[in-house]
Amino acid sequence: MRVLISGGAGFLGRRLSRKLIDRGDTVCIYSRDEVKHATMMREFDNHPNMRWFLGDVRDGARMSRATRGCDAVIHAAALKRIETGHYNPGEMVVTNIIGTQNAIDAAADNKVSRFVFVSSDKAYQPISPYGQSKALAESLVLNANHVYGEHGPAYRAVRYGNVAGSTGSIIPLWRTWLRDGDTVPVTDPNCTRFWMTAEQAVDFVLQSALGEAPDLAIPELPAFTVGDLAEAMGAKMNIIGLPAWEKIHESMSDDLCSATAKRMSVEDLREALKSV
Repeated sequence: MRVLISGGAGFLGRRLSRKLIDRGDTVCIYSRDEVKHATMMREFDNHPNMRWFLGDVRDGARMSRATRGCDAVIHAAALKRIETGHYNPGEMVVTNIIGTQNAIDAAADNKVSRFVFVSSDKAYQPISPYGQSKALAESLVLNANHVYGEHGPAYRAVRYGNVAGSTGSIIPLWRTWLRDGDTVPVTDPNCTRFWMTAEQAVDFVLQSALGEAPDLAIPELPAFTVGDLAEAMGAKMNIIGLPAWEKIHESMSDDLCSATAKRMSVEDLREALKSV
């Protein structure tokens, strides 16, 4: 199988690529970051089953060219920083919405079999430009099943929270702070967030890309409080307050909220952090 991963040189893309290469598949990496491209090429030792496309999802023609000959597309490219989106909502629109439509069309034009969009829990009842852009992108992907019908790709979306240890997320950020001190900034220690490992995320996405899955797949995940995470990491907290673009709790559906999900203890978190 030949799989294109948009945003493929990022945290999730690298891990998806490793799993696919181990299966014997061909992986096409589509990313605009030339430094990450070069780093990933070295990481994979210029593997013969890998193809490299430097390009932006904003460029529909380039996206279509990269998708030729592919059996599946995993669309992971996005602008993800919530605070950046708050001040630059137009950029979120161009990348996360128009870029997703470009990927949808490229998959249809090139007769791809399956298309998987990597969404976010922020897309459910969104309050930020990031969440709003992801919510509309989800709608575009799922509606593409009606637009292109049975002769087009099977369009699917996966919705989940931040992956533990992913680029720019709270754990690596706090670890950086803790190298020079014992205190980390915390918006609200009572905030709850879902816990998902990189391995779980990879398996979840690949199940939608390669196996049987609903059009919108949502995992059942445990949750933790930010205060408990700080304690598990041995950090003191500097409470800075919750910004307007953040929720105290996240939900992935009507009946799956981080406030009521199975709660991880401090000891659970300490053990889980050993693998992050």
